[in-house]
Amino acid sequence: MFSDTHFHFRTMLEETPELDGQEVLSLLAKRNFAFGLDIGTEPEDLLERQFLFDKVISQITDYKIAEKVRNYIYFSAGIWPEVEYIHNAVESVKKLENQIQLAAAEPDKDTLHRNIIAIGECGIDHHWNPSGVDGRSENDFDEKTYRSEKDLFCLQLELGKRLNLPVIVHSRDGFQDTLDCINEVGYNKGIIHCYSYGLEEARAFVDLGWYISFSGGVTYTKKSKLEDMTKLLNFVPEDRLLCETDAPYLAPTPFRGNPNTPVLVEHTYNYVAAARKIEPQKLSELVDKNIKDLFFAK
Repeated sequence: MFSDTHFHFRTMLEETPELDGQEVLSLLAKRNFAFGLDIGTEPEDLLERQFLFDKVISQITDYKIAEKVRNYIYFSAGIWPEVEYIHNAVESVKKLENQIQLAAAEPDKDTLHRNIIAIGECGIDHHWNPSGVDGRSENDFDEKTYRSEKDLFCLQLELGKRLNLPVIVHSRDGFQDTLDCINEVGYNKGIIHCYSYGLEEARAFVDLGWYISFSGGVTYTKKSKLEDMTKLLNFVPEDRLLCETDAPYLAPTPFRGNPNTPVLVEHTYNYVAAARKIEPQKLSELVDKNIKDLFFAK
């Protein structure tokens, strides 16, 4: 079964109330799901997200399935570049560090992995769509806000560097600013998640040592862009390649427009594997090795 390096379980349940969380987690366990990373976006959401998993897993009546779920779930902690947090960057990162410390102090006798294994997601977003889910408006980004957004990102890169943890980077319509922050901090350990740039930008990240993660968005590629996408998917070295859902967003074809869950990650694997002319199982093995090297190598 496949792994998912990026999803938002709490948001999945909030935005799709009819979704049965224990059914999703149980189905993944039954399919021998190897690894799932629940991603943080707010300074103080880590403990809430872990509590939610505790609550949902406690409802799974099959003990062996529940144990499998506890063993495949891991957590990151980070701050997405919301304007509110951008304007309070230092205070927000202090709150984030406190959450990380509190989670580490929790007893782990239930085997839920409470110690985070990554910082993020964090980064730069200059995609302007005030009516969209992110509510991004260029009018909100004066010179001070632009500078503070980079500060918020740099502070989290520095935190990852200090803790020796990978950083999950969100970068949309902000390649140069993202690269500038990475170079300023001088830390090159982590993932450019939900990759949305071209081959030359990928080269810049890979040359620095970053992993590239593809989501269901790649399955939306138009015929006119298919050649470029195929080149991009083949360019990323096999030891720097990851796959994700970003659930509940970006459900892969043929489920585009519907709520996404980690169960659907196999469609992204199938698409990427076909582009690289390998079997999905082979791609799964490559991704799982990269997960071990990035998150668990000593």
